[in-house]
Amino acid sequence: MAKRMFFVASDLPFEADQWRRLEEAIAPDHMRVVDPRDNDAVSSALAGAEAAILAGDLDQRFIAAPALKWVHCNHAGLTRSARPEVFERGLIVTGSAGRSGAALAEHVMMFSLLLCSRYPDFYEAQKRQEWRRTAEMANLRALYGRTIGILGMGHTGKELAKRAQAFEMTVLGYRRRDQPLPDGVDRMYCSDRGEGIDEILEQADILALVLNLSDATHHLIGAAQIARMKPSALIVNLSRGGVIDQDALIAALKEGRLAGAGLDVTDPEPLPAGHPLWDTPNVLLTPHFTAALPDKTERSLATIIENIRRYRDGQEMLNRLREEDLWSKS
Repeated sequence: MAKRMFFVASDLPFEADQWRRLEEAIAPDHMRVVDPRDNDAVSSALAGAEAAILAGDLDQRFIAAPALKWVHCNHAGLTRSARPEVFERGLIVTGSAGRSGAALAEHVMMFSLLLCSRYPDFYEAQKRQEWRRTAEMANLRALYGRTIGILGMGHTGKELAKRAQAFEMTVLGYRRRDQPLPDGVDRMYCSDRGEGIDEILEQADILALVLNLSDATHHLIGAAQIARMKPSALIVNLSRGGVIDQDALIAALKEGRLAGAGLDVTDPEPLPAGHPLWDTPNVLLTPHFTAALPDKTERSLATIIENIRRYRDGQEMLNRLREEDLWSKS
């Protein structure tokens, strides 16, 4: 049997031992390490490559590669790779979702704790060296006993459910496929069963968005959805900025129809100076950045190596893009 050629991007964040293990996983096939910035080298390598392992998203050079059948993008959100022409070509595209699930779940809990306790107000008082209590403090509530709605029950959603359960919260989940109930989830809603998110919106004290951005989820949360939520509710978004209609979110926060929002993602990114989100009340912003797990790179490598095995054996691959993930808007 002829040996396959694997195109491997040189900017993958691996140490020497990890590169060695990747090469061993690819053997007896050939591994060609290429600088993705060198267009001539990329063109030469892609002429015969059957598979490619990239640090970021694929681009037109890979979509047009005649022999290419599989591309692995070494990150979680594959929206930019979910192009119509990818599905038209039948190209297999996979990612490294799950490598940061625990850290992303902690990020949601951080936003939730800070917003529920109104910690930014306390911090500002601390900087002014003010020791004071106000009547508003009587309305502060712990996470205990609250309801969290998690839209997206992939790796991050499952990790978040476990952490919310530890805080003795009621956990409502929403996902596409009808699968066994994950640990920590009290009630699962599923689009495959014809269920929507209205009941979650109405019950949630905290609405956590940890699902992929696609044509189907673009502006999933807009004015009509926010109108169903409690005025005391919070929205936390670690998905992509486009999952929320930001104009509707800003209006609701300014008018007191939502209690607050924690946003690690915005539309656009970076958020430009002068954008109204900077001055919207009760908003916490982080610049699309989550603390790294100590074994993040090892998790990425393990996913790649497992997918190499599955690709050779013709098995279902981990974190594969589906047509329902299509992103055609940009």
